Amino acid sequence: MKKSRALFWIFAIMFTLTLASSGSSVAKQMTFLAIATGGTGGVYYPIGGALAQAISNKVEGVSATAQSGNASVSNCNLVARGDVETAFVQNNVADEAYNGRGSFEGRPLKSLRVIAALFPETIQIVARKESNIKTMADVKGKIVAVGDKGSGTEVDTRNILSVHNLTYNDIKPLYVDYSVAAQRLQDDQGDMLFKTAGYPTSAIIELMTGKECNFVSLDPEALKKLCAKFPFYVPITIPANTYKGQTAPVNTVAMMALWVTSSDVDAELVYKITKALWSKDALVYGGKSQESGADILAKVHDQGKNITLQTAMSGVTIPLHPGAEKYYKEIGVKK
Repeated sequence: MKKSRALFWIFAIMFTLTLASSGSSVAKQMTFLAIATGGTGGVYYPIGGALAQAISNKVEGVSATAQSGNASVSNCNLVARGDVETAFVQNNVADEAYNGRGSFEGRPLKSLRVIAALFPETIQIVARKESNIKTMADVKGKIVAVGDKGSGTEVDTRNILSVHNLTYNDIKPLYVDYSVAAQRLQDDQGDMLFKTAGYPTSAIIELMTGKECNFVSLDPEALKKLCAKFPFYVPITIPANTYKGQTAPVNTVAMMALWVTSSDVDAELVYKITKALWSKDALVYGGKSQESGADILAKVHDQGKNITLQTAMSGVTIPLHPGAEKYYKEIGVKK
């Protein structure tokens, strides 16, 4: 009897140790992947959250999460430092970062690599009706939300002001993100805001619902100057009635949102997450057929419908990551 009880405890201990060892092995095999996005009132955040979920569901051993951030400039720095594995950034900011220009003057981030171009980001300029800002010539002396410091919006604001022969000395700049900016206009504590994002943007939807505002269009001459001086911009029109009270089309410019990573991130991992974005093979590691990551993103936000394989290389001026390049070569997509 004593011998049987002793054997029982020996087997019990061995079984427990085996389970612990197995659990430890599983934990070691799990790879965690972060996607740095933008503020919660923009497009980056919901798109990033859905993409993270798609990756976690489709790639074995990978747990992806999206985190809010200060957008493009900040996100480039996060990726370069290795603080996050991937991020969303505007293509103009990525170009500046890789080549050491603008906000990155003298410190090029040569490790920056592209996974995919996602969707067009449109510069949206909104003013309170009471501010009487109809054109860019009306902004002198006004309180203008120029974007959070370290954001692509703030870079775009400076660029647009420059082609109108304006600087921050001509306005009262507010360095806040778009959710705070919208609230400032709502509370009559700001006159105009800039926001670079895929439209419609939730923060502007909420603003236009509760406050009389108007969009500021860029005139043809300004558009011509802007696109000549900064070739990564392309003219775009926001259709009438995209937002409540916006009865006329708005002439402005756009660039592409990129999904970027670092050259230090494992090529096989990047290959798998690139495939998870575009492949309809359901699970990258097997299983029943289901939607691609892009199919899922199209259901999350209107801009998700613009994430297509046909534009995966649009606006890409810096190198692809070898893992992403491997996948694109397999399916015949060229940069």
